[in-house]
Amino acid sequence: MFGKISRKSFESLNSLLLKGGLLLALIVVGLPLLAAVKSSSEPHVDLISIDGGINPAVDDFIRESLSRARASGAKALIIQLDTPGGLLTSTRSIVKEILGAPVPVMVYVAPSGAGAGSAGVFITLSGHIAAMAPGTNIGAAHPVAGSGQEVKGVMGEKIENFTASFSEAIAQKRGRNAEWAIQAVRRSVSITEKEALKKNVIDIVAKDIDDLLRQADGKKVDVDGREVVLSVKNAHVERFEMGLKQKIINTLSDPNIAYLLLMAGILGLYMEFSHPGVIFPGVAGMISLLLAFTSFQILPINYAGLLFIILGISLLIGEAFLPSFGTLGIGGAISLAFGSLLLFDTQSSDLAVDRSIVFAAVGTLSAFMLIVGYLVVKSQQRKPTLGSEGLIGEIGEVRAALNPAGKVFVHGEYWNARGEEEIGVDERVEVVGVDGMCLKVRRVSGGQSGS
Repeated sequence: MFGKISRKSFESLNSLLLKGGLLLALIVVGLPLLAAVKSSSEPHVDLISIDGGINPAVDDFIRESLSRARASGAKALIIQLDTPGGLLTSTRSIVKEILGAPVPVMVYVAPSGAGAGSAGVFITLSGHIAAMAPGTNIGAAHPVAGSGQEVKGVMGEKIENFTASFSEAIAQKRGRNAEWAIQAVRRSVSITEKEALKKNVIDIVAKDIDDLLRQADGKKVDVDGREVVLSVKNAHVERFEMGLKQKIINTLSDPNIAYLLLMAGILGLYMEFSHPGVIFPGVAGMISLLLAFTSFQILPINYAGLLFIILGISLLIGEAFLPSFGTLGIGGAISLAFGSLLLFDTQSSDLAVDRSIVFAAVGTLSAFMLIVGYLVVKSQQRKPTLGSEGLIGEIGEVRAALNPAGKVFVHGEYWNARGEEEIGVDERVEVVGVDGMCLKVRRVSGGQSGS
């Protein structure tokens, strides 16, 4: 009887624990699902931030963000923008994506002190809602070469006309000031947020994201051919950042980074070739060069500038090993600096290497290569101090008379020696040759050593 009651009690306890476990599992699984359902039912907007040059990584990031916003049912995508400009090809792609976006896009030039220069003008104008924070500016979209100078001649005129018409078409599409858009390209005009609002370049001046959503709420926009009324006043803001791959490409798309990688690669390989066997400089140099070449696949480069850099390096190496009283060295430094300034001087972007970085890198690299080359040449010309060659020319003393063979004390060691004449003990001798373990010596004028 006792055994029977215990079995039933055990079975009841087991059933109770099983039911309790199932209930706990339902709670654990159900709570996140309920939270997700609640979150998806709440209106939300996606927010991404672009701070830097416009390049393929930024283009991919915006395309990915538009797809995610559509899939998640976001009420809008906010692009917080602060850029000095970038690649024209990437800019055109971004503008095309925004004009055909499946969700409303708000381009917000922020925070205070930010600007939408050059490529940023086109991106801002293309947004369904164009907004700026207090203390920001927009404009200066005239096409320039990579080093900042104006593109001259027929090619310059063609690029200017195309860019002006591109800017005008975007402004007309969004119902904004097309005349100002043209002047931003042809005359490089730049205005503050207050002027931009007054001239109908933007729609809103907002102090922060919440203020932007409040002012944008209720506005009608054309989203891919259909009229949409924005309902974003109390929307939850979800922030997204670039993925690892996009961050790497974005970093490598910085012309300053690409240039420094190139200089570091050249310096590392030079150190390895001038001091074989060190290994680390060679490995670091190869990695830096490969990363630099990856950047060159992303950024448009001027091959004439690259050739000038190669010529400059060659001249500096020539000066180090074939001294020309500075002629090759000065020519190499000038060629290296000129090539560095031209490296990203192309008509498809307004990117450039900071001139302070160029002059610092050229000066450092030139000085280092010349110093290392000088030390290498000097070490090769120095009299040997080790081995049998290092004994030639050394002065020693006779410890066992040479008649003609005997022993001498040279360089802290006793050696068998042979002379061409008889030389007495304590006389000074000079080593003139080495024959196996026997030194060839001759008497040094001056006679006795006095020791």
